[in-house]
Amino acid sequence: MHATVRFVDAEEGRELNRDYRGKDYATNVLSFVYESAPTVVGDLVVCLPVVLREAAEQDKPSEAHCAHLIVHGVLHLQGYDHETGPQDAERMEAREREILARLGYPDPYN
Repeated sequence: MHATVRFVDAEEGRELNRDYRGKDYATNVLSFVYESAPTVVGDLVVCLPVVLREAAEQDKPSEAHCAHLIVHGVLHLQGYDHETGPQDAERMEAREREILARLGYPDPYN
């Protein structure tokens, strides 16, 4: 796997979300996959102001929330999708919990 992680401000996050997803607001993380086989190649764009705001609103350490969103984005690069149905969402969330626990982070869904 080869992935680049970029941290952007709210303006760039909003532009990218609008241009690539048709949603006119800054979101926490965007995943752009360029190749999926044999090696995954892609970019993750993390909108830091959104991540910091969400962490504060959810009373979570910003580092843990950022780690969660990077793991979440990497799973999207690998083909996981939580928007295709409840079973897919459960599968993706279970994988996130597993990876984050191995990295020493708490369950992001508690």
